[in-house]
Amino acid sequence: MENQETDKELYILWKSGDKETALSMVFMYTLNCKIKGWWEEVTLMVWGPSAKLLATDEELQGRVRQMMESGIHVTACISCAQMFGVVEDLRSLGIDVKPLGLPLSELLQANKKVLSV
Repeated sequence: MENQETDKELYILWKSGDKETALSMVFMYTLNCKIKGWWEEVTLMVWGPSAKLLATDEELQGRVRQMMESGIHVTACISCAQMFGVVEDLRSLGIDVKPLGLPLSELLQANKKVLSV
């Protein structure tokens, strides 16, 4: 049986470079998870092509700011951000840009709730 802390944490791995996927699923669900209390702790992990999309799209940037203001932790993979040349763009949004390979592996090995989109 899982402990209660595990049951209250959700990690959303956003890896799609598609804006419609971001708006109609990733962002809508992520924000509602927090503001409606479906999950106590919510983390959005920006990975791969989503890093480039976020760095270049003002509408999505505004949505991410709204998420952060709602208490959602937003982090981005530094290797992906470096690949697309957007490290400073993401950091300027207040996103925690850091290595995520090991942390993601640890989440999965600990049977944490990870939703990949």
